[in-house]
Amino acid sequence: MKTRLDDLSMFVSLAEAGSFTLAAKQLNIPKSKLSRHLVQLEQAIGSQLLIRTTRKQQLTESGQLLYQASKAHIDALRSVEEEVGSFINEPKGQLNILLPLEFFNQIISELLTDFAKRYPKIVLNCSHYSGAIPENDLHYDLTFVLHEKDLPASNWIAKTLLSFPQSIFAGSEFENKRLLEPTELMNFPCIVSEQQELWLFRDGEVLQSVAVEGCASFSSPTMRLQAVMQNLGITKLPDYSCQKECNLQRLNLSKPPVALQLSVLYQSRSIPIKTRVFLDFFQSQLGRLT
Repeated sequence: MKTRLDDLSMFVSLAEAGSFTLAAKQLNIPKSKLSRHLVQLEQAIGSQLLIRTTRKQQLTESGQLLYQASKAHIDALRSVEEEVGSFINEPKGQLNILLPLEFFNQIISELLTDFAKRYPKIVLNCSHYSGAIPENDLHYDLTFVLHEKDLPASNWIAKTLLSFPQSIFAGSEFENKRLLEPTELMNFPCIVSEQQELWLFRDGEVLQSVAVEGCASFSSPTMRLQAVMQNLGITKLPDYSCQKECNLQRLNLSKPPVALQLSVLYQSRSIPIKTRVFLDFFQSQLGRLT
């Protein structure tokens, strides 16, 4: 099988961009040229790599396998090109980042602004998600996730950056002052992020899960905080989100809630310079989140 390197490189760009139009724009080439390279690659492979409709495109099973096998090598070659060019040029290009909704919004905004000023040739594109851990999306160079359990297995690289303690909070009218077992929380109205939610508590090396009764479900941490302040029920939140609310009570529990982890996901260990300088910068600024 003879496969040209530029065919593979354009295929990886096409898979990550999610559309011919966007990929051609990022590569600064006509869509017809990009399509021609895809045809050449499919002929060399002997298999269809992409299913294209009027609405979307989707990698075939062969396309997924080829992308996963070639992504790290293409990134490594691009990284070499960028490293050579970095002797005379600054890191540049578009950097797509996915962040949890309502996660230190003001501080993160200041941090991203500082980075953008330091690296003016990098164009930051930041999006947000709410609720559960998002699916791995090839469009994003970096995805930051908040999670309690281990992340599901995938081909992406995951790096844990910080750990945030959590507590169970109640409003000013909550009168129970005694030590509570986690299972007793099932007797109270709970404000959850999603229905049929399990609250996790740490008992040494063992995790204890409690199926609480949700009186209301809000995916937004800010809305859960406001609801507990209005004495709708109790809720679980990271301690940092409640530091300024003096009229909240932290329940006294025999076992602490599992801490919230902040991890960053990226597609391979060979990452472009633009991504590496952002990771280095972000990690150097983690103290601003604590």
